[in-house]
Amino acid sequence: MANKAVFFDRDGTLNVDTGYLYKPEEFVWIEGAPEAIRYANEKGYKVIVVTNQSGVARGYFTEAEVHALHDWMNEDLKKYNARIDAFYYCPHHPEAAVKEYAKKCECRKPGSKLVEDACRDFDIDKTASVLIGDADRDLECAEKAGIRGVKYTGGSLYELVIQSLPR
Repeated sequence: MANKAVFFDRDGTLNVDTGYLYKPEEFVWIEGAPEAIRYANEKGYKVIVVTNQSGVARGYFTEAEVHALHDWMNEDLKKYNARIDAFYYCPHHPEAAVKEYAKKCECRKPGSKLVEDACRDFDIDKTASVLIGDADRDLECAEKAGIRGVKYTGGSLYELVIQSLPR
């Protein structure tokens, strides 16, 4: 049987967007984010983060630092009895300073490759899943992937997730 998933954008949806975040000491959860993740876990959803991380392409931080922050996020979520099942990120940017990441790709949202890859890797039923993000590119990504998109515009992410998932 296929799995259902809640896809979350990262910066601006799960955490306060401070601009090119990669240091755990600068990380601040959005109001209700850990509880929203726990709620999705408890309801049997895979929780998957899909995020553009062009700071890698711009030379601001490395892929290892992206992984380290994601590991830290899951470690911190243990305090809330919550977990993120997987992180998918795009390190590319068409005008990158770091040549190996300078490309136009389908994994950079609004492209849908990150979601498509996760759906394949986790056998996700798109009709039973949702993508929550704070930007129009997140909603466009969801539409391209054939998943319902929900825009986060502030306030409690927990309340939004409760309203967005079938009861």
